[in-house]
Amino acid sequence: MDVTPETTPSVPAPEPVLLPEPKRLGALARLAPEPMKVVLNWGRRYSLWVFNFGLACCAIEFIAASMARHDFIRLGVIPFAPGPRQADLMIVSGTVTDKMAPAIKRLYEQMPEPKYVISFGACSNCGGPYWDSYSVTKGVDQIIPVDVYVPGCPPRPEALLQGILKLQEKIARESLGERYGSARPSAAALQSGLVQPPAPGGTGAGEAR
Repeated sequence: MDVTPETTPSVPAPEPVLLPEPKRLGALARLAPEPMKVVLNWGRRYSLWVFNFGLACCAIEFIAASMARHDFIRLGVIPFAPGPRQADLMIVSGTVTDKMAPAIKRLYEQMPEPKYVISFGACSNCGGPYWDSYSVTKGVDQIIPVDVYVPGCPPRPEALLQGILKLQEKIARESLGERYGSARPSAAALQSGLVQPPAPGGTGAGEAR
């Protein structure tokens, strides 16, 4: 009696697991190892110099958040930077009009990198109750990038504290490669056209004509 050996069913070999392609982070990221990135992000999130661009009643709530009762300095936020060139965070609070929009853009461009923006209040977010006005910009994000939106009309100071915490969480997750690894903009792209340099050989403002 012939005995045929039992044939075990062939089990297909498992497919290899493809690991994600490592991101090319550029020279700046290669110079900063991962622990250093954590330290840099930790320093940024707890040393935010604020440039308050107060335009309307929401600015009063910003001032209340910086006073002793709420005291957002305990979160690592230093209020009232001397100017935009010393600021890390711009808080736009109030109604943005079309006439004020170029000034906001100009001051934002004067801030050094890394820089962040919080839109504080309904007017700054989308125009608020004045959204259908002929002279109101429908949100500050039409002219500058916004990181955190704080809703309300006007928002309470606690809402601003929550917005600051959300921004700090975003900074903690920030990657140097994603922020700075892209191609650098050209010199022409960095010029906004808002302030034109004086023409060479032109007549100065203080010279007599």
